[in-house]
Parts: sequence; C-alpha cells; structure tokens
Amino acid sequence: MCLLSLAEMLFVVAGMLAVASFGEACTPSVTTVSGTHAPAVVCSGQLIFADDFNSLDVEKWQHENTLAGGGNWEFQYYSNNRTNSFTHSGNLYIRPSLTSDQFGESFLSSGHLNIEGGAPADRCTNPQFYGCERTGTPTNLLNPIKSARLRTVNSFSFRYGRVEVRAKMPAGDWLWPAIWLMPAYNAYGTWPASGEIDLVESRGNRNMLSNGLHIGTHEAGSTLHYGPFPAMNGWERTHWVRRNSNGYDKNFHRYQLEWTPDFLRFSIDDVELGRVTPGNGGFWEYGGFNQNPTVENPWRFGSKMAPFDEKFYLIINLAVGGTNGFFPDGVTNPSPKPWWNGSPTATRDFWNARGAWLPTWNLNHNDGQDASLQLDYVRIWAL
Repeated sequence: MCLLSLAEMLFVVAGMLAVASFGEACTPSVTTVSGTHAPAVVCSGQLIFADDFNSLDVEKWQHENTLAGGGNWEFQYYSNNRTNSFTHSGNLYIRPSLTSDQFGESFLSSGHLNIEGGAPADRCTNPQFYGCERTGTPTNLLNPIKSARLRTVNSFSFRYGRVEVRAKMPAGDWLWPAIWLMPAYNAYGTWPASGEIDLVESRGNRNMLSNGLHIGTHEAGSTLHYGPFPAMNGWERTHWVRRNSNGYDKNFHRYQLEWTPDFLRFSIDDVELGRVTPGNGGFWEYGGFNQNPTVENPWRFGSKMAPFDEKFYLIINLAVGGTNGFFPDGVTNPSPKPWWNGSPTATRDFWNARGAWLPTWNLNHNDGQDASLQLDYVRIWAL
C-alpha cells in the first residue's frame, strides 16, 4: 500500500476542488455592476451584494452629511453618528434624535452650523438648499432632528437584478422611512430624467387617516419616478400601495424588487405589489409624455426600459416631516399635523409641537427601537 504524505494529500484535495470549481460553468448574466464592493465576474443567479449587519461596514455604506432636507425641506440633519446609525444583534438601526440634545435648544434659533469637514468621510454631501451651512433664526430654525442616510454610492451600483431587504418600519408621528435606489451617473440627465426606484416608503403615524384611509404605519408603498423635468414626473402611473392592518412597524417584512430588461416588479413577502412592463414606446409613452410635442424625449436613444437601463445604487434613510406633500395637509391624526406644506415657518411649527409628537417616538424606551428603521439584511442577486 502506498501512503501519501500530508503535503501530497493537500495537493490532491486542492486539485479536486479546482476541478470541481472548473466544472461549475459560469453562465453570464445581463446584470452589470460597478463599485469597490462589486464582484469582478457576474454569473447568473449569483449573490452580488449582501449585508447581514453583524457590524456597520462603513466601506459598504457611506453616510450622507447634509442639512439639505432631502430636497423636500424635511426637518432632519443627516450625519455620521452612532446615536443615529448603528448595528446591534445583527440588525441595522437608523434612529432619530434631537439636535438640541447635542447643541442645546437655544442653538436651533440662534446657532450657526457649518458641517463641511476636512476628512473625506466628513465632507458635506449635498450643498443644495443650504445643505452645508445654515444659521438659525427665531422664524427659520436649524434642523431640529438628527438622523442618518446611508448609501452605496461608492461601493456598489448595479443594473438589473433581484433585491430583497428584510426590514421593520418605525413608528412615531411624522417619521418617513425609505429604502430606495438612485442612478449612479445620471446618464439621461438631472432628476427625474435618470429615474428613481423607491423599494419601500412608509409613514410612522400609528393612527393617521386621509379621506378615511389609514396612511400611516398600515401602509407601505413602492414608486418609480421618471420624466424629462421635475414638473413632468410620471410617478402616479407607477405607484403602488399595500395596507396591513397589523402595521408594518410590528414585524419584519421582505421588500423585494425584480428588475429585468423587460419589466420592474415590486413585491412584499413574495406577493406582487405592482409591475410595469413598458411597450416599444418605453417610459416616454407609458408616462404619457408623448402627448406633449414641445418636449424632447431624453430616452429616445436608450432601450425601452430607459431610464431604468443604467446602474443604480442603494439608499437607506429615515427622514422626518417635509413640505412636499408626503404628509398631506388636512390629515386626521390624534394630534393635528403641526405645520402646513406652504408655510415658511414649517420647521418652527413642527418643533413647537414636540410635546405632541415626541412622546409617540418612545426614544427613552428600549434605546428608541420603536422609532428606528430596522434592517435585518440586504441581498442582491444577478439575473
């Protein structure tokens, strides 16, 4: 009998593994990727991006640092702080806090904030809408809430694939959680010409009604934004909502997107929420923009899926309030909405009503988990 040495055995095992891996052919995928955490080769069905949030990987997730209010004059200040974004027991938490906890209450009406930092991770990420520097006044307060917005803008972008995010929505008046995707390069022009994919948005109000419908924690929605100009946005034709009488804040749910060269399909817990399959006229005809002869089609040289035929990156954030109408005027809530969307003092009016909305956040209970957007995992597969 010939006995192999340990070195010889290891060599044989390594060879067997190499043969096995060589035998598993990689079927090329239509999915394309880029970024520091993108795989070099993409095979059909491959898991191409994942995070189980056993730690906060700041190479995967870049924090936004801005006072800009998301373009909707929202009331939060996004920064990189472990009060507002952290991992614990395998979950990512995005938790709101009060700006006054850090700077004092009088700072909101008289302080000056310049959030531009010297380190690369501390640079202001959005100067629009006074996003890098603001001074508070008695009528125009500084952002009274601190929160977080994380994105894979440097680490991972992809075109076409399957997305699944297991998440639990927050509860608390005027909280606005969102998990969404934005174009990596704006190939067709400035928003919304290059598109926006909203995987899920919700509202934290536990008992808010609009025209008799519960539009708070009982509602989760998915939306596509697209159009040649901000004033021409076809989102209303690609907006779907599902209501859950138990509330999306009570349990984790799986929010899913299937994005192919032929259609986009949104699902919650494997049940289809909405689907769009454009014809040969693409989103130009789907959105009804072809009825306007004076506007040029920005997607005329793209595929029928344009603008949704380019790479997008992932964003996770928790916003608060805002004046764009996501929280409509005239809603019924246990405590009335404290601002109206046309008010020049909306931020002040919101802050002055904190005695009503702040108790609904339960920040002093269980580390504010009720008011936190919680993620168990993010997974993205190639087609």
